[in-house]
Amino acid sequence: MIRLFKSFLVLSIFLVIAQISYGQPKQGKDAFEIALPSLNGDTLKLSSLKGKVVLLDFWASWCGPCRSANKDIGKLYAKFKEKGFEVFSVSLDDNISAWEKAVKKDKITWQQVNDNGGRDAKTAQQWYVDALPTTYLIGKDGKLLAMDLSEKQLEKALKDLL
Repeated sequence: MIRLFKSFLVLSIFLVIAQISYGQPKQGKDAFEIALPSLNGDTLKLSSLKGKVVLLDFWASWCGPCRSANKDIGKLYAKFKEKGFEVFSVSLDDNISAWEKAVKKDKITWQQVNDNGGRDAKTAQQWYVDALPTTYLIGKDGKLLAMDLSEKQLEKALKDLL
């Protein structure tokens, strides 16, 4: 009985890992489309940025590490924006007012959209976001290049790509 339980447990873990691996966006594959409302209510699409190097950033106003990362992203955005770098941030905030306040306080000037619902938000599930912040670097061709680069790694990648 115990042996059967262990086999079942191992098989279950394998199936969960396989499902996550299958759905997780993969390096070299096309980025999944995102079309969500911005602060002013317009729908912005990730695909509209094809031709630029894009940092896709999942964050929330209540996430301390996200707020700190906004400062680092802001420095890189200012440095590389004119060379073809864009940031597309997806807020997972349920509280739209808190999201708006965080954007103003952090002086965010890049594209912002919202998919309220936290980790249960449709976009977060599609991209398998299980921690915040989560970032993906997307090439000019719309293909995924890397995930969760440090600030130094991202800066080096941007220098190489732009």
